[in-house]
Amino acid sequence: MSFLPIIIKQPRLATLRRSFAVWLSGLSLLLLVSQANALIEIEITEGVESTIPIAIVPFGWQGSGNPPIDVAQIVSDDLHRSGYFDPFNREDLIARPVGGAVPNYANWRISGADFLLIGDMRESGAGYDVDFQLFDVIQQKILSAFTFKVTDQTLRSASHQISDEVFEAVLGLPGAFNTQIAFVSVEGSGKDRVYRLQLADADGANEQSMLTSPRPIISPAWAPDGVRIAYVSFENRRGSAIYIQDRQRGSRQKVLSQEGINGAPSWSPDGTRLAVVLSYEGDPEIYILDLASGQRSRLTQNDAIDTEPVWLDNNTIVFTSDRSGGPQLYKVAARGGRAERLTFEGRYNASVTVSPDGSTLAFVHNSGNGFQIATLDVQSGLFQTITNGSLDESPTFAPNGQMIMYATEDTGRGTLGAVSIDGSVAQRLSLTSGSVREPAWSPYSQ
Repeated sequence: MSFLPIIIKQPRLATLRRSFAVWLSGLSLLLLVSQANALIEIEITEGVESTIPIAIVPFGWQGSGNPPIDVAQIVSDDLHRSGYFDPFNREDLIARPVGGAVPNYANWRISGADFLLIGDMRESGAGYDVDFQLFDVIQQKILSAFTFKVTDQTLRSASHQISDEVFEAVLGLPGAFNTQIAFVSVEGSGKDRVYRLQLADADGANEQSMLTSPRPIISPAWAPDGVRIAYVSFENRRGSAIYIQDRQRGSRQKVLSQEGINGAPSWSPDGTRLAVVLSYEGDPEIYILDLASGQRSRLTQNDAIDTEPVWLDNNTIVFTSDRSGGPQLYKVAARGGRAERLTFEGRYNASVTVSPDGSTLAFVHNSGNGFQIATLDVQSGLFQTITNGSLDESPTFAPNGQMIMYATEDTGRGTLGAVSIDGSVAQRLSLTSGSVREPAWSPYSQ
């Protein structure tokens, strides 16, 4: 469930009063259209003014036939898409050393490289050994070096790990290349429509369906363990229900199916509770569900619409409410009590998400010129609009807190965008066919 600027068409929820219906596009219109085997394409639309030149040499190969994947190319693509790096074209490389070689720093400096990445890959039993060395050309020293033992199934993940290592070694920030995004897709139309809960790597590759249903699936939310995903399904024609899907086991569990609305699941930081929206006692209110005991406790008591809860920390919930006359953000203690209003800029602030360290809120904002993604510093109250679209929605933080992914439109087609928290780096992500909505960026796997 989400506050959004589109009139809901179907499924219609009879328990909502009319004034709230204009905010509930998340139940139907935000479901994307795609092909099950489509790939997500990513392009940089804006980067930092001075990108870092890095030479990434094709990895050496010791084995039969050709290497199963091009590790160096995956790393190069990752770093380029971050907006912070400018990898050399391969035809511009002055040499092609492999793992274990000592670089000629002077020659690489003359070529314009600030950093150099070389590596080697070799068959080892049923898998491969992959090693790399990252050199600081200016300081003439090695910054990082690792060896990975991988299989065909984990080779691409190891490539993203190398990208993460380079990103952190150079910028001092953890990378988020070896993570995943969850999203919902729908294929076909009318009675032939099929909905899917899907996963893809952060670079758009390895797309896979976790769940297929003839009825809508919405609001995917990752557990802190990076394994479980909570979501809302309308597969029961009587209404919605909240499920938890285990992506490793392929199992799922129905955890809530009350009369009326069952929506907007959000995991507590310790992974033991869900904050949810239920309406079986009247207006939509915020509840806390203890997953071990199944016990529910009502958090809000108000005649207004209270929805879209997220956890600021283990003891605090941020949510959207129209109790001030229009959707604004509030916070309340997880044990209950008086709610405190957080947003005052603009007439509309909703669909909040919290950075992994709890320092920043990102949300959908409208000051009369369309809907953009904005941020709010929790401590200082500093407000900033970081996108410039007219229908930007559903923000979700990268696990390193440096990027925010969101749903948007491009030439009338739904796509995903990503922007750095300061607005300096921007990306556009889209399926090769169809539209994309409701992204959820995974945490780091534990």
